[in-house]
Amino acid sequence: MQALTVTLVQGATRWHDPAGNREYYASLLRRAAGSDLVLLPETFTSGFSNEAIHNAETMDGPTVAWLREQARVLDAAITGSVQLRVHGNVYNRLLFATPDGNVRHYDKRHLFRYAGEHERYAGGTERLIVEWRGWRIFPQVCYDLRFPVFIRNGYDRAAARFDYDLVLFVANWPSARRYAWQTLLRARAIENLSYCAGLNRVGTDGNNLQYSGDSAVLDFLGAPLVELGAQEQVVSVTLDPQSLAAHRERFPAWMDADEFRLT
Repeated sequence: MQALTVTLVQGATRWHDPAGNREYYASLLRRAAGSDLVLLPETFTSGFSNEAIHNAETMDGPTVAWLREQARVLDAAITGSVQLRVHGNVYNRLLFATPDGNVRHYDKRHLFRYAGEHERYAGGTERLIVEWRGWRIFPQVCYDLRFPVFIRNGYDRAAARFDYDLVLFVANWPSARRYAWQTLLRARAIENLSYCAGLNRVGTDGNNLQYSGDSAVLDFLGAPLVELGAQEQVVSVTLDPQSLAAHRERFPAWMDADEFRLT
């Protein structure tokens, strides 16, 4: 594993304006040169809206093509989620695009019942672990942050490796619950002996919900490597694999973890 440079693109997503958001985020992505991995918010083409289901694109649509091109230009992986229609269902789908044109995806498993997301969108079932530039990366979407069992980092004794080295969350997390966001990000890093990155949006959406950003990258002790404020920001931080490996060896909590299988 080599050092991994992660860039947080914390923007104010336009409401129900996919073309405008692609143009807006393309301008911010120009400030992410030199990155290995770039994070965009949840539902970055529309904002978090149940009504955006009516304009859901497909995997052959303009946003997936745009994401492929941005990854190629930056020579970096780019991830964020959008509403996508697949075989009659619409998913809050996280996309993970790499410079070679490959796009992998994770469909949000935990749908936000409080806002009725579960009534309109289909939920995913499978975890996605992406291997990228020597790192094993586990991407999640917003409300997933509250469910530690699904996120639990396992250890494969036969392969002598952890499930992942970096867990990340892309979100539209309103400022009314910002303390939970900040606290749970730390908890997920600490309990999983992993780096943790959380990328939230800023501004006010079409439902008059306010977002205070609070995007962050945390180390395996839950200590912040970078913390963002409540304004538009593009910030990069480099993750050190040697420090991670040393901590896992020095503090082997994984050896005492309870074994279980997800069904």
